[in-house]
Amino acid sequence: CVRLDNLVAHGRMNENEARNKFQQILGAISYCHQKRVVHRDLKAENLLLDAEMNIKIADFGFSNYFEPGKCLSTWCGSPPYAAPELFEGKQYDGPKADIWSLGVVLYVLVCGALPFDGSTLQSLRTRVLAGKIRIPFFMSTECEHLIRHMLIVDPQKRFTIQQIIEHKWMQQGGPYPEFETLIEQQKMGVLDESEPVNELIIEHMLQLPGVSSEQIAKVITTK
Repeated sequence: CVRLDNLVAHGRMNENEARNKFQQILGAISYCHQKRVVHRDLKAENLLLDAEMNIKIADFGFSNYFEPGKCLSTWCGSPPYAAPELFEGKQYDGPKADIWSLGVVLYVLVCGALPFDGSTLQSLRTRVLAGKIRIPFFMSTECEHLIRHMLIVDPQKRFTIQQIIEHKWMQQGGPYPEFETLIEQQKMGVLDESEPVNELIIEHMLQLPGVSSEQIAKVITTK
């Protein structure tokens, strides 16, 4: 696998290519959120590309389960991708924090640079809390609208996964079957629960110290 940040380091993607990659990222995070899991460390460095140039999300070390309507309190993640509420030390809505990070990721894909940066953590914090981003001349109006609504400082006003999926910019470009399926699942409010367990992954997990088959079974069957 190739890390996405290594690819972006050589220049920004055109919006069609960025859209395709972002659709895959969004599909994966939507799946996690429907399973009541938040990633909490979404960034370009944790996005991998396989041999077919498909996205694989890595490093779930900071991930956690969440309950809808209940807040999390642990500060974690990478500062340039962290939501304002984390910088303020507040309890936060896990999925909303992921959505902010997704907004930063999309900006990086389209622009080849971070929307918020600073020479010190304090200067970065100031810029994130201000929520002001520079929009380059080459970014389309539709893409700007989507990014601005993902990078809203007030998490209550921030776009939801469903609003992102249904956004005009996301509907453009060539067809992506998996994303079309995701749209239908969102409309119906259902998720395919019949996905088989990958036995190879189970075998690898059992090689980790302190991991038992009983623990794995418990996690898999937890709703």
